[in-house]
Amino acid sequence: MKGIGDKFPEFKKTAVVSLEVGKEFKTVTSECLKGKWSVIFWWPMDFTFVCPTEIVGFNEHYDGFVKLGANLLGASTDSEYVHLAWRNSHPGLKNLKFPMLADTSKSLSEELGIQHPDNKVAYRATFIIDPEGIIRWVNVNELAIGRNVPEVLRVLEALQTGKLTPCNWQPGQATL
Repeated sequence: MKGIGDKFPEFKKTAVVSLEVGKEFKTVTSECLKGKWSVIFWWPMDFTFVCPTEIVGFNEHYDGFVKLGANLLGASTDSEYVHLAWRNSHPGLKNLKFPMLADTSKSLSEELGIQHPDNKVAYRATFIIDPEGIIRWVNVNELAIGRNVPEVLRVLEALQTGKLTPCNWQPGQATL
């Protein structure tokens, strides 16, 4: 698995960015991430139970990522058409503020090393990438366990301080 200090792989993927007819899809590349902090989180499959709770959770905290100057992207190995159908059918996903990447070839999840060995869906992996494209934090959960989005924001802010942060550090507290 790609880890801390590794360069995040280059990619070019189709993403669902809107529900507006004719504007649903956009190509997103690794070039789009350069020069800004980025958070990319993966979920196993669309139309499941835990996944929408996480996606809604990231969407509810979207402004926090924007405040920290970070790109936010979600991804799975489902197609852009499945993403669009899910967004259209799930009330909590209709107003997403971030792109849903479609890694239908599974090339990016494979290169990251986050595919479940049995069914090749992505684990619940979260990557924080610095403005130079270097992975600075990785968190991977078992398929059945949802993430803690405020923790992702806390870690992003800690990384952005460029300083040492003690155990249980919270934004606004002193660094070491």
